Amino acid sequence: MTNGEAIPNVQMIKAMRRRIALQSTSCEIARNGLLRFAPAFGMRTRPRVALTRCRKSGLILICALLTIAPISIFGAAESSRLPQLAGYKAVQVRYGPLNKMIMSVRINGQPANLLVDTGASQTILDTDAAESFGVRPSQRGLRYIRFTQINGQFLPVGFAQNLTAGNMNFGSSLVALRNSTHSQRETSRVDGVLGLDILLRYKAVINCRTKLVFFKVDRARQMNLSSVASSQKFTRVPLHREENGALIAPCSIHGQSAHLLVDTGAFVTTFQEALLKSLRIASEPTRVSAHFASGAAQRISAGRINDLKIGDFKVPPEKFGVTALPHFALQQGSIRISGILGIDTLYNCHAIIDLDSMNLFLK
Repeated sequence: MTNGEAIPNVQMIKAMRRRIALQSTSCEIARNGLLRFAPAFGMRTRPRVALTRCRKSGLILICALLTIAPISIFGAAESSRLPQLAGYKAVQVRYGPLNKMIMSVRINGQPANLLVDTGASQTILDTDAAESFGVRPSQRGLRYIRFTQINGQFLPVGFAQNLTAGNMNFGSSLVALRNSTHSQRETSRVDGVLGLDILLRYKAVINCRTKLVFFKVDRARQMNLSSVASSQKFTRVPLHREENGALIAPCSIHGQSAHLLVDTGAFVTTFQEALLKSLRIASEPTRVSAHFASGAAQRISAGRINDLKIGDFKVPPEKFGVTALPHFALQQGSIRISGILGIDTLYNCHAIIDLDSMNLFLK
């Protein structure tokens, strides 16, 4: 400074900025009337720094929705604690190679990694990994070993005495056992998949962007994310669950209606080759291939779609996978799908999959 002006106190300016940021955050919450569990689910438009300042203030935001109890959104900024939400338990996931959403779990006390897979109707363990966890084909009082059918394959069923993830205890669970030759383990070791049987049992809310999965442990709790989604500029897409357990979302390309399988276990969104040809959407070859449950590898081409809508949500123009999907993948219960909505698009569109209200939120 010149002309005799005093040099400003830098620390004071920083403190004032923090107070201003905190006040603007609080005003935004009051002005929009946001439900107070929104930040826990990642439904927020402000940068993370604003949330950090809110954490440091020690604010406890009270949920305005009927029976939801008061909750503390986050701990201190330097804390690694997961967000607390009354009636739910949060579990952190991570992304591994090929966009795998991986959850660290313990099976019978032994550490394991499971792929969070909404495209799998049942929880499945690799046979070799299961044996190391003490999980073997179970008769459970029956004369013969029990089997279950998944995508045309008959798989033996085992019994896991205890399955936990973080501080979430799923208790005992039946699991299908799949031979390692059919397991998709690629570079990072995955011991199996956490399927819809457990995800639906605990009305999971999966935030693909913030890498958090919330499991409902108090069934008396009632929550409606739709109001929050609207105020946070999310678009709600109703999901339909088929008789085989598949989660189906409506979509359209060039105005032609179709259906997508919502599959967090799929590393890339892929459309049926015949559909794109009928719509005269060109595709180009790639070096990518995909392995389906049958074990067969399919080459993936790439086609640019400029007007894909999922429900009422307009997906930004992008290149998507194109292949000849196998019949067992195309026919999902009574619905014939036209593609698989994979984790790449779900992540890029900030997807929140709410298995309680059966809605998909995108923005």
